[in-house]
Amino acid sequence: MALIVQKFGGTSVGTVERIQQVAEKVKKFRAEGHDIVVVVSAMSGETNRLIGLATQISEQPSPRELDVIVSTGEQVTIGLLAMALIERGVPAVSYTGNQVRILTDDSHTKARIQQIDDQRIRADLKQGRVVVVAGFQGVDEQGNITTLGRGGSDTTGVALAAALKADECQIYTDVDGVYTTDPRVVAQARRLEKITFEEMLEMASLGSKVLQIRAVEFAGKYNVPLRVLHSFQEGPGTLITIDEEETMEQPIISGIAFNRDEAKLTIRGVPDTPGVAFKILGPVSAANIEVDMIVQNVSHDNTTDFTFTVHRNEYVKAQQVLEATAQEIGAREVIGDTKIAKVSIVGVGMRSHAGVASRMFEALAKESINIQMISTSEIKVSVVIEEKYLELAVRALHTAFELDASNSQAE
Repeated sequence: MALIVQKFGGTSVGTVERIQQVAEKVKKFRAEGHDIVVVVSAMSGETNRLIGLATQISEQPSPRELDVIVSTGEQVTIGLLAMALIERGVPAVSYTGNQVRILTDDSHTKARIQQIDDQRIRADLKQGRVVVVAGFQGVDEQGNITTLGRGGSDTTGVALAAALKADECQIYTDVDGVYTTDPRVVAQARRLEKITFEEMLEMASLGSKVLQIRAVEFAGKYNVPLRVLHSFQEGPGTLITIDEEETMEQPIISGIAFNRDEAKLTIRGVPDTPGVAFKILGPVSAANIEVDMIVQNVSHDNTTDFTFTVHRNEYVKAQQVLEATAQEIGAREVIGDTKIAKVSIVGVGMRSHAGVASRMFEALAKESINIQMISTSEIKVSVVIEEKYLELAVRALHTAFELDASNSQAE
């Protein structure tokens, strides 16, 4: 008998019919003798509806009051799911984050979990109940309702699994696992049986939308085995684990991630003097703009060209900051490009294999795809290319690293 934390997202509980289906799934696990804690999101679209109501009252709603409003979405779902389980003869009880006492800091709309009181949940499990907990929310020291921001329900699920020392945290979503790349781009993409936390963290940060980065970080930190599963299809899903050893005989590359939301800025003719990088990036950072990849080239006339990428939504803001900086430091010009994309290969196998980057570059060269920027880490290589070549690049790399081979060949 295992203790399992199951998390169901907004689309999984999007209608009463779907909540009934989730109840059936939970009942089946309970019948197998497992202790079950279920974490749920608000019904799909509900959080946006509640935010919409708030913005009709105030253009910039009070963060504290906004948390009070949006937290009600999950409260509805937990009540409905607990009722659906009780109707099926499964003893169940629902709790808000406050009732469990998921203690967070006081950063409204983006709070971080500090501590979870697991006594109440353990007592209910001992009594044979399924415990249904509202995701995405907690309470601060003063008793104010807080919400955890983007990916909050995933984080709640993992945090509860860590606090309860659960055997597994199952994240149910609208895909049946983690794939070598997006199947909508590469039809031959394969579902991975297993992937390490490290690889999943890279995939999530590089644009793979299956799991939120915070949840993966949390799971890795507390070594909570994570499994990604489809809400309404049977299957083993993908296990995300700390165990690297068993994956060493798998392909060098586990997956290919990509991101279309990038933009590139270059400041040209910058005087090549100590501290120039800070003079350029300091104001960008002060404007709360996140910088991704950076390349600096020194030219023959003692000036430098400095290029970096930002999220496309931040492009105009970053460009304005850079224009002001260029005048201040006597740079020649600022140029930008919003038609770029980032493609990355990810795999712990890179640590023990040489020539991975050159194999990547060769595959892109064969397709006449020009590389504009390169960034590497121990287990990833990222390149910036023209956006129009993105899908061609992903398909070429998927083939070059034999990811679209049959499972028997690749594993």
